[in-house]
Amino acid sequence: MIFGLALVLAVSIVAWTAELALTAIVGHPTLEAIVLAILIGAIVRACWTPPKRLEAGIAFAAGFLLELAIVLLGFGADLHQFIKAGLPLVASIIGVVAAAIVSGVAIGRALGLSPVHALLVACGNAICGNSAIAALAPVLGANKDEVASAIAYTAVLGVVVILGLPFLAPLFGLNDYQYGVLAGLTVYAVPQVIAAAYPVSLLAGQTATLVKLVRVLMLGPLVVIFSLRRRRNAAMIGSMKITEIVPWFVIGFLLAAALRSSGDVNTAFAISSGTAARVLTVLAMAALGLNVDLKAIRKIGPKVALTVTGSLAVMVTIALAIVKWLPR
Repeated sequence: MIFGLALVLAVSIVAWTAELALTAIVGHPTLEAIVLAILIGAIVRACWTPPKRLEAGIAFAAGFLLELAIVLLGFGADLHQFIKAGLPLVASIIGVVAAAIVSGVAIGRALGLSPVHALLVACGNAICGNSAIAALAPVLGANKDEVASAIAYTAVLGVVVILGLPFLAPLFGLNDYQYGVLAGLTVYAVPQVIAAAYPVSLLAGQTATLVKLVRVLMLGPLVVIFSLRRRRNAAMIGSMKITEIVPWFVIGFLLAAALRSSGDVNTAFAISSGTAARVLTVLAMAALGLNVDLKAIRKIGPKVALTVTGSLAVMVTIALAIVKWLPR
């Protein structure tokens, strides 16, 4: 196992180095180490197939380390964000996320993606990109190629959104607050939200971050819902243990979020947990990349790209309609 983990760590270090280099060159976060790790891992796999003695360590990183990362993310999920955001805005966020998931699944299925693949891409689009895909993949039963393609194409389009979204503010006459809400409703990852909103203004950045955090909080309930849905046909579900119905890491995420919201977890610990979760996720994505079949991804690539683009178009359209009604 040690040699497999060493390979995963090596790929992760290259990914972190590449992220820092890209950030220094461009001036703001573009491709995160999470994305780069899976891409670099896939490139390594395309050039060289790891021997069997490395498989145990790679599997451990792709499985347990990812599940542990999800639990740690819960310490940063302050449920009071729902209260602070206000009911109308929270309802709007839920509506946008639901519409994005429904439209994404419909588009993906129409293009020929499997039900699981379409749902995975749609949820990644609707909530928080890489993190949502990584969290939902084990619950939905997605295979490594479906996960890899969903992350890769969602990440590429996320960069496009960062660059293009600010142009919508003057085009539609949005003030800084309205633009912040738009960015929080449509941009995928939190670092990308910061990159898309803070250059516009401090108010836009603060608003976008708040909306985004409320949006991210929907990940926990969705993981639970889909976990229960996947097991709905079990004849003896009433006699099953809770850990057989809901994966242990989902329970851990919800408990961690409850502790954070109750005030038992301070901000410093939440930040440290978030950092640790990101490190573990990068390691898990590197392991996932090392298991990726690039030929399979190329075969389904156009379908995923069209699904992501179509779902994003729905999100932006609905979000624009919502923000136009917000106070100016």
